[in-house]
Amino acid sequence: MELSATDHGTVSRVIRSRRSIRHYRPDPVPAELLRELVDLALEAPSSFNLQPRSVVVVTGEQGRKALTEATGGQPHPQEAPVVLVFVAESGAWREDRGDIWEQARLNDAWSERFAAAMPEDVRTFHEDLHTRDLGREYAVKDAMIAASFLMIAAHAAGLATSPMNGWDEAEVKKAIGIADREDLHIALLVPLGHPAETRVHPGRRGRSLTVFQETYGR
Repeated sequence: MELSATDHGTVSRVIRSRRSIRHYRPDPVPAELLRELVDLALEAPSSFNLQPRSVVVVTGEQGRKALTEATGGQPHPQEAPVVLVFVAESGAWREDRGDIWEQARLNDAWSERFAAAMPEDVRTFHEDLHTRDLGREYAVKDAMIAASFLMIAAHAAGLATSPMNGWDEAEVKKAIGIADREDLHIALLVPLGHPAETRVHPGRRGRSLTVFQETYGR
């Protein structure tokens, strides 16, 4: 499906106008909208379609208080009515992911032969990753892509977010009940809610400094 000129213009405006918001109104996010935004985040692509990422939706006062403490008392997780914790699952390849292969086959997205070969291909690839100590990195990448989808979708829906990378991972894991899971990692915290401030675009570096052709460097 191709984007129409109108669709493209809307996507461009959403991406260009999204800002990271630190202060939120206490108004709740409607449950149906919250569910839809999380579902859109889960539409994000992942390596082998393994989907080694989950989203923990924290709306309770106790949970948000614990996450606020894990972030050193920053304002956004304590003010936003929702904090989304994106969890990277570096051990997902060891688990039964047969539902993924079966769904792709039923959707005619993968051939029978391709789907049948996938478990072994995934195992071989990830065993090599873990040999090189890259399992966590790959899972975090997939979780970050999902978080990016969520932030764009939230802004399109009139809500605000702020990607947070300043937190104590052990404390965040404790807050969401995975303190003992070495195969789970915190990729990002994303407060979500109605903005209580307006932020001006700080600007971006020029293309000549950040975009290169064929090889890196000027």
